[in-house]
Amino acid sequence: MTEAAGVQCNGDAIRRMSTTGGGVYARQRPASSRPPSLSRGSTKSKGFDDDDDGQDEYVDDRDLKQKQAFKGWYLLWLAYQSTGVIYGDIGTSPLYVYSSTFVSDPTYDDILGVLSLIIWSITLMVTVKYVLIVLHADDDGEGGTFALYSLLSRSANIIKRNPLEEATVKMERVLSADLPFANKSARNFIERSRIVKFLLKVTGVFGVSLVMSDGILTPAQSVLGAIQGLRAVRQDITSSTIVGVSCAILVLLFLMQPFGTTKIASSFAPIVIIWLLLNLAFGIYNLIVHDSSVLKAFSPYFAGWYLVRNKTDGWSSLGGILLAFTGVEALFADLGAFTRPAIQLSWLCFAWPCLLLAYIGQAAYISRNRDAWTNPFFNSVPPGMFYPSLVIAILAAIVASQAMITAVFQLLSQIMKLSYFPQIKLVHTSKIFRGQLYIPSANWLMMVGTIIVTAVYNNTTRLGHAYGFCVILVTFITTTMVALVALIVWRLHLIVVITGYIVFAALDGLYLSSSATKIPDGAWFTLVLAFVLSSVFILWRFGKEQQWRAEASDRFPLGHMLTSRDETSKDLQSLCFTAPFGGSSISSINGMGIFFDKAGAQSTTPTAFIHFLQKFHTTCEVAIFFHLRPLPIPSVPIEDRYSVTRCFIGTPGEKKLPMQSWFRLVIRHGYTDVVVTRDLGVLVFDQIRNFIIREGVEKGGKNAARTIHDSCQAQPTRACTTESAQRHNSIKPSSEQMHMSEKLANLQRAYENQVVYIVGKEQMRITEGTPLFRRIALNAFLWLRDNTRSKVQALNLAVDKLIEVGFVKEV
Repeated sequence: MTEAAGVQCNGDAIRRMSTTGGGVYARQRPASSRPPSLSRGSTKSKGFDDDDDGQDEYVDDRDLKQKQAFKGWYLLWLAYQSTGVIYGDIGTSPLYVYSSTFVSDPTYDDILGVLSLIIWSITLMVTVKYVLIVLHADDDGEGGTFALYSLLSRSANIIKRNPLEEATVKMERVLSADLPFANKSARNFIERSRIVKFLLKVTGVFGVSLVMSDGILTPAQSVLGAIQGLRAVRQDITSSTIVGVSCAILVLLFLMQPFGTTKIASSFAPIVIIWLLLNLAFGIYNLIVHDSSVLKAFSPYFAGWYLVRNKTDGWSSLGGILLAFTGVEALFADLGAFTRPAIQLSWLCFAWPCLLLAYIGQAAYISRNRDAWTNPFFNSVPPGMFYPSLVIAILAAIVASQAMITAVFQLLSQIMKLSYFPQIKLVHTSKIFRGQLYIPSANWLMMVGTIIVTAVYNNTTRLGHAYGFCVILVTFITTTMVALVALIVWRLHLIVVITGYIVFAALDGLYLSSSATKIPDGAWFTLVLAFVLSSVFILWRFGKEQQWRAEASDRFPLGHMLTSRDETSKDLQSLCFTAPFGGSSISSINGMGIFFDKAGAQSTTPTAFIHFLQKFHTTCEVAIFFHLRPLPIPSVPIEDRYSVTRCFIGTPGEKKLPMQSWFRLVIRHGYTDVVVTRDLGVLVFDQIRNFIIREGVEKGGKNAARTIHDSCQAQPTRACTTESAQRHNSIKPSSEQMHMSEKLANLQRAYENQVVYIVGKEQMRITEGTPLFRRIALNAFLWLRDNTRSKVQALNLAVDKLIEVGFVKEV
């Protein structure tokens, strides 16, 4: 028996694999209600060009994000949570809408007109537009303006996608023959116009930036307004005291964020529910006791007559009325955390009726007490309920900012996914509702920004101007992008899309024009902050696109770089470089080399492997191209975790030669799984060994494979050879069985010699002669890139076994 025929089984490793769930360690104990595993199989994803004759890409269904759907108690629980987060903002608007709209004691007709505008604004802008239409324009369960942009990018060729993520994106671009003429023409125009594509990119990014700006303004506005409400009890409270207390509460609010959306929402929900129920009860009381005739305001006639009669003053007052639906953009941006059915259920069945009756009841009270508009909520409180309502109002105003904080986490995760921002630490706070996120660095930056805004503005008047303009500008952007989604993704008739767009864009434009007059009084802050954030996002995306272009030279099949002198040989001794790479021979070194592969694509070669070969003209005895593929689920079942394939040498059109000792290993993992540990080499060895045994079974070596495997399991410390298997079962080994044993022996020998981890270390340099403006932009990008955390630092690997292969790319 030759040395190659013997295989020493690593029994300890096998036992470790069997007791740790396939080598991937869970950070937390498995949840009792773990979501179902992802389905197996592959999905055909057609390229952008209908006439493209290139090969179609096949995407594994296990790598695609699956939209979550909940029913029964889970749906009710999510609806309960959404009440505590989403409606804190829009739910506290009854505190100040009438006082922000009127400037003097109103007439009865003015009361009816403003109430009618409030009723129909909430109904059309929130219920019809957002809850019944916009929430359906989700990107695999995620919401917000950038989700609309991402959804469009999967149905039309409008962006350059990260090559490393192409295998995890399911394109849904329909064939031109399946589109109506008008829809096809619109899509073709967008795809062919660089200006339109750039405008879409800027619009999507600017919408995200506005919401993030709102995420800084909202906590300042709501908390500052709540503490100012204490002046209803004590008039001598100074401004410095109000600002100091507000900042302390804001710090406490942001310190709570690491607890996660579920815990925060469940804690805040009772406050918001009690607050909305109080508004409902007070509204019914005032309607019955004071003036039920205000119910006439459900007729839109009074809204129109108010604007016609008051002309410019009526138009100007719309800036106060739009505060009735501030927070509506959070309703869409928080979609990923709560799902569409939960939001629809909580709004239609609870929040909407409560808010309508709150405004109706206040109008009924003001119609009998004309000066009550200055503090509409507290003036209309029924006798004996002032102090309880004051406490609940302050608590509700404090938690109102949670909607925007949660929305910022959602939106930031989306822009990171599409490479508009560096990858920073993101924490999934729930193993059941996987869209609930927390981003530590964003949380602390928002806290600092909010405290600064609170200290500088120190009153809610100017903050309200910036706040309202931000809200209505985002809703206008959303209207425009949803119209494109309806045309290209939903494939609705052009007349239907144009009609709907005109109606909602006219409403948005009416409110936007009114709030634009507040730009000099404070709304300029929103624009400046959104402009700065947008510049950072677009700069990072620009730099990443230049980086992808520079890295394109390293994206090629293995056969473009290597060839074999003997077409029938699978050994390393016969390998050499192809002519473009010098044609020299390649040697091998003892041991197993694990090359980290960022892309994980079957058609390309890891960059670290390319530069290792080019620099040293040698490779490891056993080479594994190792790729980690994170999935947005808590934990990946063992049967879906591992994909092992053999590497092939050969270019398209030529006969592909399988390499005996080169493999690709893809490990799928969830956000509670820990893959890269000190025992990573043992895990990789075990998966490659199992693959070789399965390969032997498929090729006819079933008896020997089973014998070797069973013998290794029964006696893990003895040498498992074909000879011992033959003695055990009296089976004469075939040539295929002998070949399989030789492969196992080579793998075992390489593993015992050494295991090294090879990762790429890319440096970037600006090409000489680059124009000045482009050079400035690239320098800024490289500065940001150099100051982000290196991924190698996060790898929990043995330092003495880690090798970084450096290389330089010019951009």
